[in-house]
Amino acid sequence: MRVILFALLMFVAACTTTPDKKPEDKKVDLRLTKTSFAQLPGWGRDDMQSFIPAFEKTCARIMKKPADAKMGPLAEAGTYGDWQPICRSFVNMRPAQMKTFIENRFTPYRVSDGGDAEGLFTGYYEASLKGSLTRQGPYQTPLYKRPDDLVMVQLGDFRDHLKGERIAGRVIDGNLKPYESREQIVAGQWPHNGEVLVWVDDPIDAFFVQIQGSGVVQLDDGRVMRIGYAGQNGHVYYAIGRELIERGELTKENVSMQSIREWLDANPQQADEIMNTNASYVFFRQLEGEGPIGGEGIALTAGRSLAIDRSLLAYGLPVWTDIEAPFEGAAPLRKLMVAQDTGGAIRGAVRGDVFWGFGDRAEAIAGPMKSRGQYWILLPR
Repeated sequence: MRVILFALLMFVAACTTTPDKKPEDKKVDLRLTKTSFAQLPGWGRDDMQSFIPAFEKTCARIMKKPADAKMGPLAEAGTYGDWQPICRSFVNMRPAQMKTFIENRFTPYRVSDGGDAEGLFTGYYEASLKGSLTRQGPYQTPLYKRPDDLVMVQLGDFRDHLKGERIAGRVIDGNLKPYESREQIVAGQWPHNGEVLVWVDDPIDAFFVQIQGSGVVQLDDGRVMRIGYAGQNGHVYYAIGRELIERGELTKENVSMQSIREWLDANPQQADEIMNTNASYVFFRQLEGEGPIGGEGIALTAGRSLAIDRSLLAYGLPVWTDIEAPFEGAAPLRKLMVAQDTGGAIRGAVRGDVFWGFGDRAEAIAGPMKSRGQYWILLPR
């Protein structure tokens, strides 16, 4: 998730990387204002049905944590011990029970940045690719496994105020040094060219699956491989949509994942140069079973999983959203979601990225989504 608002408007959210070439960061002033469920727009009209399995997955993780461990960087979220009684009660829950259960167990707090409660909400999806386990025919673009010399450091393990921040590199002579950039990796100028997970037939698809952080590869032998984020080279994420705007190729009004893709397809001689302005490179692993896997370490749920700024909020928080309609003819997103992921462009107190699932419809919704909205986090009473 990551890039401040101007850069975020340049491109859809990326759920696995960090930003680059960003303007000066605006100091975030996260504020929580206690409110009531009666004040939540649309409260009571969400059927909650798909929220139940999403929150059950979060609860399964919470129940494994030490009770005295902090829930996350937000002090008001308390400890896992504050949440575990709620999760114990959240068993065999039915949609008809949800409204009363939530009202009895939680208090809603409006989230704002210095009093400004409105922010940007984008969408992401699970990408679809065509690939092969061997390099042959059209399958010439590698997606790499995580190399064994990649060291990723969670800075919050060393300094509380750096929660959610990370760096990565390679240890040389006892010192952590920067890893190769995307340009160097795709050019083969690094020591791990043999560590290929799968070969795909389109370098642009390979680029976008790194932005999305997960994907489903239709293999040439008829099998299906689900891939997910395994690591990142430590270079900060830069939105190439912003680069295309600065070059006069696109405008803030028409930039979207689809328009960026169309430009790259129409300008193959310049595509590599543009993609390489984003020095971030993501490594993948094969996933077994349900997916994709979000930053919380659990499978995401379409329409219920929300990526948030992990340096400010905690994974597992229930979040009530009031977001403008993501596409023409749709209703506003007034529903209960769960903070289960983060991403390269997700930065700020009021900033979210909605997971839309897999397939053409999910891609069509997620790609152009740039909606204004607000949200409330639910904390134990």
